[in-house]
Amino acid sequence: MAGVFDRLVGQDAVESALTAASVAARAEVVQGAMTHSWLFTGPPGSGRSIAALCFAAALQCTDPGSPGCGRCHACTTTMAGTHGDVRRVIPEGLSISTKEMREIVQIASRRPSTGRWQVVVIEDADRLTEAAGNVLLKVVEEPPDRTVFLLCAPSVDPEDISVTLRSRCRHVHLVTPSVPAIAQVLRDRDKLDEKTANWAASISGGHVGRARRLATDEEARARRQRALALVGAASKPGAAYAAADELVKAADDEAKQMSATRDDREREELATAMGAGGTGKGAAGATRGSAGVLKDLERRQKSRATRTGRDSLDRALIDVAGVYRDALAVRFGAARNGSGVALTHPDMSDQIHDLARRVRPEGLLKSIDAVLACREALDLNVKPRFALAALAAALMAAQTT
Repeated sequence: MAGVFDRLVGQDAVESALTAASVAARAEVVQGAMTHSWLFTGPPGSGRSIAALCFAAALQCTDPGSPGCGRCHACTTTMAGTHGDVRRVIPEGLSISTKEMREIVQIASRRPSTGRWQVVVIEDADRLTEAAGNVLLKVVEEPPDRTVFLLCAPSVDPEDISVTLRSRCRHVHLVTPSVPAIAQVLRDRDKLDEKTANWAASISGGHVGRARRLATDEEARARRQRALALVGAASKPGAAYAAADELVKAADDEAKQMSATRDDREREELATAMGAGGTGKGAAGATRGSAGVLKDLERRQKSRATRTGRDSLDRALIDVAGVYRDALAVRFGAARNGSGVALTHPDMSDQIHDLARRVRPEGLLKSIDAVLACREALDLNVKPRFALAALAAALMAAQTT
């Protein structure tokens, strides 16, 4: 059945479950038995946020025969982000604050104006601060009759979502899409040739969006190559630190590039709202009172840029860890002759086999541990330059283990 759920890739079981839940929800609007909080989990790229949004569309859908038809006004506006009763919380900074969550909860407590439900989709719910999570928990425990919360997180681990909040939600788990499924999407939706689609799908790590970027964006391919260069540079002391510095610089440049235009627009909009350029009575006083608002905007913009840079570095580190994982699989024969375990980076087969010959299994394991430790350090707000320098040192030491 064509509709909004067609956007999901390799999630047949989830599509069936959500379609059935959407059908049941129509009766439950009257009966009051609807599950008011849902938790969508799955690895990066599995489409947990898309699944939540598709479910929101299906809940609001006005087609009498097929919830989530994708054609009615409710479906199209939900998917476009313009439905009056569907709110998407997409954290732009490092976390979702208590203030933000209180504002969302206040809006969510209202009765729906045009749709069946007031739906709140919270992407990256793992970024909720403890206090913000408590604010959400309170309303989830006593939800308004016509409000549904759809939370998205990587897993049900307490590090990602609190145990208490998890216990109040119906869980929907998404799996990593297969390489053939991703390649099919790239061919059908993006009109890419078979060779490009298969290559991008094979190195995407099961992430549909990343496969699309790698296939269509030259800069995305260049960023991947810079990350993988760190592995080769680990055998050369001077080169290793230079490669680590290059990764940090590239992440900073990406963050600045992505933020620049938006930051300028936000500052101009704020200045206009605060009376900049005005000549009427009170304009000067309004401008003088804008200092605090401007400072708050700058704080949010800085947090957004920091998150963008950290996300860029994290993608690079996942690629680096994948190389060592592949080498370990080759070393133990798990990926021999193209059978068994699939390589994370099949287009680097020669380099991976060379690494497997040069470095002992203990060294490969220590290298993976070093990458994971670097990711954790970044998550704890260690300066990226220091964290990457420590990683370069650890990778070099692992070469001789």
